[in-house]
Amino acid sequence: MSPCHRQVDMMKFPRRNFALALIPLLAACAHAPQQVAATTPTPASRASLDQIVETPKLALPKVAMTDNMLYEFLLGDIAAQRNQPKLAAQAYLDLAKTTRDPRVARRAAQLAYESRDYDTAVESFKLWEELEPASPLAKQLYLSLLLSGGKLQEARPLLDEVLRADPASAGRTFTSTYPMAAHGTQDKSAILAWTIAVTHPYPDVAEGHWAVAQAAAAAGKQDLALAEIHRAVTLRPDWDVAAVFEAQLYLNSEPQKGLDLLKKFLDAHPENRELRLYYARALLNQKQFAAARDEFQRLLDDRPDSPDLAFAVALISMQMGEYDRAEKELQQALNKGGRDESTVHYYLAQLNEARKDDAAALEHYRLVKEGEYGYAARLREVALLDKAGKLDEALDALHRAVAKNDEQRVQLIMIDAQLLRENKKYETSYQVLAEGLKKFPENPDLLYQTAMAADKLDKVELFEKLIRKLMKISPDNAHAYNALGYSLLDRKVRIKEAMKLVEKAYQLEPDDAAITDSMGWGYYLMGNLDESLKFLNRAFAANPDPEIAAHLGEVMWMHGDKAGARKIWTDSAKANPDSEALKAVMKRFIP
Repeated sequence: MSPCHRQVDMMKFPRRNFALALIPLLAACAHAPQQVAATTPTPASRASLDQIVETPKLALPKVAMTDNMLYEFLLGDIAAQRNQPKLAAQAYLDLAKTTRDPRVARRAAQLAYESRDYDTAVESFKLWEELEPASPLAKQLYLSLLLSGGKLQEARPLLDEVLRADPASAGRTFTSTYPMAAHGTQDKSAILAWTIAVTHPYPDVAEGHWAVAQAAAAAGKQDLALAEIHRAVTLRPDWDVAAVFEAQLYLNSEPQKGLDLLKKFLDAHPENRELRLYYARALLNQKQFAAARDEFQRLLDDRPDSPDLAFAVALISMQMGEYDRAEKELQQALNKGGRDESTVHYYLAQLNEARKDDAAALEHYRLVKEGEYGYAARLREVALLDKAGKLDEALDALHRAVAKNDEQRVQLIMIDAQLLRENKKYETSYQVLAEGLKKFPENPDLLYQTAMAADKLDKVELFEKLIRKLMKISPDNAHAYNALGYSLLDRKVRIKEAMKLVEKAYQLEPDDAAITDSMGWGYYLMGNLDESLKFLNRAFAANPDPEIAAHLGEVMWMHGDKAGARKIWTDSAKANPDSEALKAVMKRFIP
C-alpha cells in the first residue's frame, strides 16, 4: 500500500510549548499598566447620569402649565415606569422643547441615554447644553456622546470650550476623549488629523502627545507615533502608561529595544508590580526564558502564596528543560492550592513524558479530572497505554474520554479505529468507522478513513463509492483523488483514468511526497521510466518512506541500475525491518 493510503495517525500528539501555554494562563494577572479605561459609546457613566437629575439654582422660564404639558409629563413618567424608555425620552424631549426648562432637558437627556436611542440622545443633550450653558457636566456629557458617535467635527468646538474652561485638566481631558473618538470613528487618518488639531495648542501636556501617538500608531504612522510618545515620556518620565506604550511600539520591530525601555523604567520604579508582570510576559513572548523566570520569581518572592506565579515559574522551568526544578515548583503550586489541581497534574504528566518516565506520566494523567485538560489527558493516557502494548486498557481509557463537540467525537472514532487497525483487527476497525460514518455521514476525514479501511479489506466498490462521495463534498481534497487514482494503479486497471486522478491531486498539492510517489508509479506503469524516476527520486528525497523506497528501487532495477536498487532496498529495510512493501519487492527481485 502506498504512503498515500495510510490512515492518519491520530495518536501522535505534539508536546505542548510550555512557555506559550503559560501566556493565556497568566492573562488574568499580567496585563500592561492600564492606559485609559475603554470608553463605551455612551454619553456618561451611571454616576454621571445620577448628577443629571440634580437641580441647582437656575434661572427658570416662567411657563404656564397647560393640559398638553400635563399630558406630556404624565406620558413620560408612566412610560418610564412601564419600561418604555424610548417613549418616555421622546415625551420629555417634546416637553423640554416647549417649556425650555433645563430641569426637563436634563430629565430628557437621562431618559434618552437609558433608551439607547442615539439620535434622540444627541438632540436631548444638545438642548440641555443649550439651556444650561454654564454647566460643565452638560458640555462633557454632550461631548462624549458626539465623540462616541463619530461626530468629530461637531465635537471639536465643544471640546475647545471644555479645554479653555479648565486648561489645568487638559491632560485628563485628552486621555478620556481620545478613546471615545477612536471607538466611534473607523477612519484612522481622520482621527489622527483631528487629534493633532485639538492637542496642538497644548504642546507641554504629555497626555496630548500620548493621544497623538495612539492615533498615529492606529493609522500606521510608526515614526510619528514613536516621536510623539517619546515626547510624552520626556514630559512625564514617571508615567508608566507612556513608558509602556513606547516599549510596545518597539517590541514588534526592535524587541530588544522595547525590553530595554521596560527594564529602564522598572529600575527606576522597582515597586511597580503590574509593570513587572508585563515585563515578564514580554520576555516570555521573546523566548528569553531565563530572564522571564527571574522576573516571575521576584514577583513570587513578594507574594509567596500565589499559586499562579508559582505555576508560571514552573512552566518556564519546563520550557528550559530543567525538569527536576520544574517538578518541585509544580508540587509547590499544587500545595499552595488555588490553581486547579487537574491543570497541575496535567503538566506534571507532560513533564514526566518529556523525561521519558511514562509510568509517572500515566499516573498524573489519570489524576486529571474532566475539565479544561480532561480530554487531552485521556488521549495521552490512551497513547501511553497503546505504547506499552495494553490495547484493552487503552480502549477503556479512550471510551472514558468525554468529547465536547463533534470534532472531538469524530477524533475519538478514528483513534478507536486506529488502535484496532494497528493491532491487525482490520474488520473490527472498519466496523467502528462505518458506525461512526452513520452518525457523521458528511465528515470528510471520517469518509476518507472509512474508505481506506474498506480498501484494506478489498471492498473495492465500497471504497470507490466513499471516495467519490468525498470528492463531491470536498472537490479540492487532493488526497481523495490520489487515493482512488493510486488504488486503480495498484490494481493495474483503468490506468489512463487513474493518471488523470493522480494528476489532479498533483495539481492541488505538488509538494506532497505521497502524491508525487503516485505520479512516479503511474509513469512507470505507462512505460515512461525516465519520468517515473524523476518523480520517485523527488518523493524519496522529501520522505524516505519504505513504500516509496520499494517503488524507487523497482524502477531503478528496471532501468538497469540494479546496484542502486539493491542499496535503496537494503538501506530502507535496515531502517524499516517490518515493511511488508519492501519484503515483497525484494522477494520478487532478489529471491
